[in-house]
Amino acid sequence: MYFFGNPQVSKADRLLLFFSYIMKLMLVKRLRDDQVKALKGGDKPRLEILRYILAQIHNKEIEKKGLLLDEDTVAVLKKIAKELNESIEAFQKGERPDLALSNQKQLEIVGEYLPKELSDDELKKEVDKLISKNKDLFDKNPKALIGICVKELGSSADPSRIMKILSSSYETS
Repeated sequence: MYFFGNPQVSKADRLLLFFSYIMKLMLVKRLRDDQVKALKGGDKPRLEILRYILAQIHNKEIEKKGLLLDEDTVAVLKKIAKELNESIEAFQKGERPDLALSNQKQLEIVGEYLPKELSDDELKKEVDKLISKNKDLFDKNPKALIGICVKELGSSADPSRIMKILSSSYETS
């Protein structure tokens, strides 16, 4: 944040930037606060997954060489959720319902910190808006719209759901 030491930026603008930066770190603070609550409350399963999440966030901060903003933290949480989903499927195929149930509980805890996803109808409307906005590109090459849709809607829906809706749009056009 070079703006903080830049004398050309007004003090009010620096304060505004500082507070917006702090607000983007709120998810990590919430995770740490919940970790302390779980530790004090003796909630061992919640404490284990929160420690794992915070360790993954810390590893990403080291990799990035700086603090993670909420968008980056959400990306880490989505990666953890994806790993848990894959583990649940593997444990169900391997007929290990005990481990599948344990991972399902962990996935529910991770889900508490992820932003709410759009419903299928809302997602379809948003994809249709993007298709109409980029109609000429869609007419030439429908698959070129994949990157645009995932970039625009990636934070509010799983990319696999976006792909499914886009593929149904290809077939209907």
